[in-house]
Amino acid sequence: MNNRALKQIFLDTDFVHRSGTPEELRVAEYLKAQCEALGAKAWIEPFAVPMAEIEEAHVYADGKEIPAKGFFCCGSGEVEGELYYMPALDKVSVAGAKDRIVLLDTAGIGFFGYRDLMKAGAKGILFRCGDLHNGNRDIDERDLRAAVVGEERKVLCAMLHASTAVELVRNKTKRVRISIRQREYEGESHNVVAELPGKNGEWITLSAHYDTTALSHGSYDNMTGCVGMLGVLDALKRKPLNYGLRLVFCGSEERGLLGSKAYVHDHETELDRIALNVNLDMIGTLMGKFIACVSAEDKLASYIAYMAAELGFPVSAKTGVYSSDSTPFADKGVPALSFARIAGDAVAPIHCRFDRPDVLSMDRMQEDIAFIAEFVRRMAMSCVCPVGRDIPDSVKDDLDKYLFRKRRE
Repeated sequence: MNNRALKQIFLDTDFVHRSGTPEELRVAEYLKAQCEALGAKAWIEPFAVPMAEIEEAHVYADGKEIPAKGFFCCGSGEVEGELYYMPALDKVSVAGAKDRIVLLDTAGIGFFGYRDLMKAGAKGILFRCGDLHNGNRDIDERDLRAAVVGEERKVLCAMLHASTAVELVRNKTKRVRISIRQREYEGESHNVVAELPGKNGEWITLSAHYDTTALSHGSYDNMTGCVGMLGVLDALKRKPLNYGLRLVFCGSEERGLLGSKAYVHDHETELDRIALNVNLDMIGTLMGKFIACVSAEDKLASYIAYMAAELGFPVSAKTGVYSSDSTPFADKGVPALSFARIAGDAVAPIHCRFDRPDVLSMDRMQEDIAFIAEFVRRMAMSCVCPVGRDIPDSVKDDLDKYLFRKRRE
């Protein structure tokens, strides 16, 4: 694929395509067609996702309405209480949440933090997003995830911009009222699957997510990963592969890896035939460090570092858990890794209006794709995939923490 073809894919998908929306399905169908044009068999696999349509959402501070966005899937109703600013979720701070509406200094919350607030008796939660100093006043739209709520009750939640949150604290706001009316329903998201067969009936699975957040066009996060997989497909489509390649373009990653979780659940009987998962999440920026995060034996991280040195392609390789679609595979015992080029918010911000094609370099995309394709080629053409299936205990521990089975210290 030449630079012009790569750039065209980014231009064709340069719009918001959130989980479960018609726009997300439009991109899924586009990626399926791209795979078929490259000679791969491809299909779409739907899976259920919680959805909501917010009809009204209001937040009032001492009787005056302030700019806010209600959380999807947090329920409907109205709640009022004393405002309680919590800069952290430590035990002392949580103890003061009873019967109050909590303002957190974050854009989201995990399972244990939410559980602690519910047990303490919090009545509602306000979050904050954005940058106080850059002039952009966009307010992110989030959902209250089922994996966060667990067995606890739902409370009304809303997002504020950082500038509004600062004013609440500065003005010593006394009382807050949250009012939300929404229609919640079961929607549908989609994984796109494509494959090139190999000789031995086993697979190297590549993954990348294609959905975006509510504010983002997702060029960097993560159409770059999808384009990277198409580039690998193009590079290897005529190679005599021992291990087949299965490409999974995951929907709904931005809402808690829902697409990759659905894939490993729906294909659980096939997982022992997957020798390795290679996940691509954000590559191709002009600046930024290329990394490999390996959820498998330490030897794989060492191998990637050696290969990078051999090819003259700098890579920072380590063992751990990466917050992307490699994680559900590793959690099911499939050796997995994620490749990424981390540019940072100053160069290529994500989850905001500035994630557009102009943060990317097609020349860098070609370099990143070439390295990834060579790594995949070596794995797929090996007599026996050299990566062991035992996941190290340290990685299992990190998986338990990431997936809310164990509290972080």
